[in-house]
Amino acid sequence: MSQPLIEEHIARTATGDREAFGRLYSLTSAKLFGVALRVLNDRAEAEEVLQEVFVKVWRNADRYRANGLSPMTWLITIARNAAIDRLRRRREGQAELDAAEVVPDPAPGPEAHAVAGSERERLAGCFGELERDKAEAVRRAYLGGETYAELAAAMDVPLNTMRTWLRRSLLKLRECLDR
Repeated sequence: MSQPLIEEHIARTATGDREAFGRLYSLTSAKLFGVALRVLNDRAEAEEVLQEVFVKVWRNADRYRANGLSPMTWLITIARNAAIDRLRRRREGQAELDAAEVVPDPAPGPEAHAVAGSERERLAGCFGELERDKAEAVRRAYLGGETYAELAAAMDVPLNTMRTWLRRSLLKLRECLDR
């Protein structure tokens, strides 16, 4: 792998020469893959990084200037930096996963859903023990958000009667649920 030959392929790649790019790949990919693999210690990720490296080389070949330094140094630097960037992203992603494990999920779990379902069934049973119009008034007041005055008007009873119905119905529901 001669330095002048690699420099020539980089220069021709800068002009869009696909054949030179293919030769550059053939000459250097094994070495660059080894660099990425050493940093990442993961073959699949190293292969992805190698692909990223050659995309960068294709796009930035015009930035390489023959200045007596090895063209392999330039290529290895690109590969090493790409692998380190990948490693950092992996670590950041793991840190986010670790943080997600530390922060509890506020949503109810399966046990809470089972308990809630059981409580819902008990509550429905207790509503069944109330008179139909009083159960309806409780539902509309506490689940539907209607005011006492709206309920009294809708059910054609005095306001104080509605208050009494609701208070007594809630007491009966509590007694039923305490059993």
